[in-house]
Amino acid sequence: MNLKRILSAVFGIIAGLLVAFVFFADLNKDDNAASENKSKAEKVYVPYGELDEYYMLASGGHSGQLFVYGIPSMRKIRTVPVFTPDPATGYGYDKASKEMLGDYTWGDFHHPAVSETEGDYDGEFLFANDVGNNRVAAVDLSTFHTVDMMSLPNMGGPHAGVFVTENTEYIALPTRFARPLAGEYASLDDYEKEYKGVVSMATFDRENKEFDLAYQIMLPPWSYDLSDAGKKMSSDWIVMTTYNTEFATTNLEINASQNDRDYIVLVNWKVLEKEVAEGNYNEVNGAKMIDPRDHKGAIFAVPVAKSPHGVDVTPDGTRFIASGKLAPLMTVFSFEKAFAAIENENFSDEKFGIPILPYEEVMEREVDPPGALGPLHTQFDDKGHAYNTMFISSEIVKWKIDTGEVIDRIPTYYSPGHAAAAEGDTVDPDGKWIVALNKIAKDNFLSVGPSHPESMDLIDISGEKMEHIMAVPVDPEPHYAQIIHRDKINPVKIYEKDEKRENAVWKQEDAHIERKGDEVHVYGIAMRSRFVFDAKADRPDAVTVKEGDRVFFHITNIDLDQDITHGFGINDYDLNFEVQPGQTSTLEFVADKAGTYPIYCTNFCSALHQEMSGYLLVEPK
Repeated sequence: MNLKRILSAVFGIIAGLLVAFVFFADLNKDDNAASENKSKAEKVYVPYGELDEYYMLASGGHSGQLFVYGIPSMRKIRTVPVFTPDPATGYGYDKASKEMLGDYTWGDFHHPAVSETEGDYDGEFLFANDVGNNRVAAVDLSTFHTVDMMSLPNMGGPHAGVFVTENTEYIALPTRFARPLAGEYASLDDYEKEYKGVVSMATFDRENKEFDLAYQIMLPPWSYDLSDAGKKMSSDWIVMTTYNTEFATTNLEINASQNDRDYIVLVNWKVLEKEVAEGNYNEVNGAKMIDPRDHKGAIFAVPVAKSPHGVDVTPDGTRFIASGKLAPLMTVFSFEKAFAAIENENFSDEKFGIPILPYEEVMEREVDPPGALGPLHTQFDDKGHAYNTMFISSEIVKWKIDTGEVIDRIPTYYSPGHAAAAEGDTVDPDGKWIVALNKIAKDNFLSVGPSHPESMDLIDISGEKMEHIMAVPVDPEPHYAQIIHRDKINPVKIYEKDEKRENAVWKQEDAHIERKGDEVHVYGIAMRSRFVFDAKADRPDAVTVKEGDRVFFHITNIDLDQDITHGFGINDYDLNFEVQPGQTSTLEFVADKAGTYPIYCTNFCSALHQEMSGYLLVEPK
């Protein structure tokens, strides 16, 4: 064999070995990727018959609704209508929800807050803010139904709420936009003098499920962003971020960015509560209005990096952390140092009548991760770490609260606004999961045209290094969420049967119709698979009224069986609502169209669902 052939054979063998090496390396790489994906899938897999460990209760932004997810599966479980009518459930059509909503047909829900006891979620109620129409709502978490709603006078969009004090003594709602009190006309040229910021301090009666407006706090005409309440040693205080301390009235992007710093405002609600109880307030548009600048020890401020989005109190209540969007750093402030400065009347300045605490003496440290841009919101775990969303650099940064040391960084997909950690707003975070609520999702999911979904990233934070597990689409637009352990929420399976409940009938033979002048009241039942409106009539599933009558259908679902929901739709009358097992609901309307109108069950309830129908007969005048 000549040298040429020998060399050719050797090179052939080497080339073959290289190809084999690359091939098996790729196989190994694919195997590693597959193994990694399998590991992630196992972390979120909830087998049939088992349940997620957590509820995530997320705002629905300009949909006005509450989105409910299971964590870690990230499955959407329910949309709970809050500020916007929902034809699927009839919310906004039945008498009670229609009265709550009034004339509004939408809401802008930004920041949910679960009721708390001793700084921990107690799982009884969730409170929601409507930035668009100055309202606050309560969702009963035993039924996941909205049970009360209150309009807030003197407000300009309660965007900086809602947040609750340590034992839900108050639901606090600072305003976003300054405006004249009572919404009266005033020229923008008189902005600094005539316009005010306002914080509504609402209370909630858990037994009667009703709001009350305890008092309102009058503040300078700055804009206020997402805020927080103190815990433990700081439990008497609320802290609020501000922007537009320049009093700009146009081109805020430029004119509200002139100063080097804005402020964190600290308000002692216990001091104000006492002053209000002693009658030291003015009544403005039906509300008790108090100016904290008139009461010693009630209000202070500390400078903060420009245009902060949020301020968050640490689980132990000793610090508050703020992020400045235009200065890419997180600042850790000490309540203890702030209280010492207040005690010693150590003020560096005064702005708009508010004593300013010295920045250098209240600040513990500035945390500035290299390359991290657009810090917005802080969450916490059970190991002394903080987690910050970075809107511009699209990541979450993990760092030590005590030292400021950056531990880890992980990308999100893309542009996270808020984040929600498991029990992350409480005195006792769980430290298992964090969800990034992203504003952009381009190319992440199947295209649905120019309007992309928003997205959410599930991230495992149980180890030293964060691990991105999955990304899922979400209906527009999630602003904020809270994640609560399933053991803290105890939903009922059916509504309890109450023989004394107003307008309810519990037996077919008791269904009847009463005429009261031009009002017709139908006391009926829904059951599988029929309606009964008048048990003694020849046609018990038909109702005859006169054109112009005001009609009340009081319907009780007497199927006391889990998950048997009945709907009630009137064909061609644009009316629908649903009745849960054991529930009584009322539909009120004017029969202003003569004719024959089928009534049918709009929620599939049994094999004979199609047969569950009746008639509304409207005699012409």
